[in-house]
Amino acid sequence: MKKGFKSGFVAIVGRPNVGKSTLMNQVIGQKIAIMSDKPQTTRNKIHGVYTTEDIQIVFLDTPGIHKPNSKLGNYMMKAAESALNEVDAVLFLTDVTESLGGGDRYIIEQLKKVNTPVFLVLNKIDKIHPEAILPVIEKYRKLLDFAEIVPVSALQGSNVNALLEQLSRYLEEGPMYYPADQVTDHPEQFVCAELIREKILQLTREEIPHSIAVEIESMGAGDNGVVNIGAVIYVERDSQKGIIIGKNGAFLKEIGKLARQDMERLLGSKIFLELWVKVNKDWRNRESVLKSLGFRHE
Repeated sequence: MKKGFKSGFVAIVGRPNVGKSTLMNQVIGQKIAIMSDKPQTTRNKIHGVYTTEDIQIVFLDTPGIHKPNSKLGNYMMKAAESALNEVDAVLFLTDVTESLGGGDRYIIEQLKKVNTPVFLVLNKIDKIHPEAILPVIEKYRKLLDFAEIVPVSALQGSNVNALLEQLSRYLEEGPMYYPADQVTDHPEQFVCAELIREKILQLTREEIPHSIAVEIESMGAGDNGVVNIGAVIYVERDSQKGIIIGKNGAFLKEIGKLARQDMERLLGSKIFLELWVKVNKDWRNRESVLKSLGFRHE
């Protein structure tokens, strides 16, 4: 490891749907966090690892901070808030195409309790005229004394390198926490389950997204280097099961096809994917089910 190597942990926070997962995937250079236009897509703190010759930054992509309305919502909030106290810097991500609202103010109130340097990262600058950014900055600046203010487009990658450079100034010399070629600390099963969930989020209507969970039941090498994966999609009601399966199983096939393509890119091998749909009534409020799906208070 190089002399003067720096490392540290950085939390990405913001209202649901401002582009937190998009930013992390852009930084890491491949998909490790799922993306969808549905709010509250991210449920677990996802560690993305960015490594160069000089620096390693471990990113925590926290669930969107919001007022919870179920045990799962509670878990998500605790995960987000605990992340803020474990890190060397916090990126507060906002969407410049939307006006500063109650959700942003709620997060700023949480950030006032934090001793960590907080960056204001204004996302989606590709969608507005450059002159429109200054008034937005002024509004936020009145509410919190930000360490740095960086406008970016997470989707296009604009100014993301400048953000990483600024971040590196706030990190101290430290060890390499993960091997240089590792991009996440989650096991492959977790990322594969998330990819299936992402496809469901992208393809379904409003009533489905938050009532689904995905569990990888089996994963192993088959013949000719094919990886066999068996996964269960949990829903809360029989009617939802019908929607996920679709007419003659067509909808489930489409979910499987899209998820398999992403998994093959992730694992670098051919995938044989089997999907089942099971009803698990009111799973979001049942402690035992949340535990088995990996939601644990730390």
